[in-house]
Amino acid sequence: MNEGANGATPQPSSPSSTDPVVVFDDVSIGFEQKPVLENISFQVRTGEMRILLGPAGVGKSVLLKLTNGLLRPDSGRIFVFGKEISAMREQDLFEIRGAIGTVFQEGALFDSLTVRDNVGYRLLEEHVPDDEITARASEALRFVELEGTLDKFPSELSGGMRRRVAIARAIVTNPKLILYDSPTGGLDPITSTTIIELVMKQRDVSHTSSIVVTHRLQDAFMLAMHHFNRTTNQMDALPPHQTDPNTSFLMLHQGRLVFDGSTKELVDSKDPFIHEYIS
Repeated sequence: MNEGANGATPQPSSPSSTDPVVVFDDVSIGFEQKPVLENISFQVRTGEMRILLGPAGVGKSVLLKLTNGLLRPDSGRIFVFGKEISAMREQDLFEIRGAIGTVFQEGALFDSLTVRDNVGYRLLEEHVPDDEITARASEALRFVELEGTLDKFPSELSGGMRRRVAIARAIVTNPKLILYDSPTGGLDPITSTTIIELVMKQRDVSHTSSIVVTHRLQDAFMLAMHHFNRTTNQMDALPPHQTDPNTSFLMLHQGRLVFDGSTKELVDSKDPFIHEYIS
């Protein structure tokens, strides 16, 4: 998708290229008096991909919900696009969420809607004209190489195709930030590679900031050690000992952020938990 396409959804004013898109400042949250995330602090820079790792149930999806304001922290502050969303009224969050695309676990498509209406769902809610919805949905589907599915229903698609439609839905509004919640969960390795290639394409072609939650280390390191080649329209391995400079890692363990750094720093870490997790 091209940023700033005609008819794009109005979005908050852009921070400068040096300002972080997301800032967590000493954020904590718990449920039923049980802490889930404690004293979390990190940033996402403009155009940066942060890959979030950690065991199941450690709070990765909770962190994404905090990022788009679906949950509020018990303490600490969260800034998105330079605005403190943790102190915003619910009605004021709509504009922020309009500039965030989300790929949910398992895709989360509406079975009763066509692919066109699933991809253009947010545009339908905003009462965008039908012909514009069709054009923008078609463009997003072309990006994920599914332009022939516009009039199909989710039940007619494979699991991998449904996940690609979910990515098209996330990018149709040309978002400034994309949150991927286990985008390859439940998919076979070949299909997972196709999805990771699309995530990489969005990073390298559109330079969209993102947080990627994944349980699959092979997906994480594929993103870190490859780049999308516009000429061949496929991903290429980076030269030996090189990693993508705009991709870095976060790791949660027992509700705390135990790692925040580059691919090399992750691989070279002497921390026993991190070493065991990535090996």
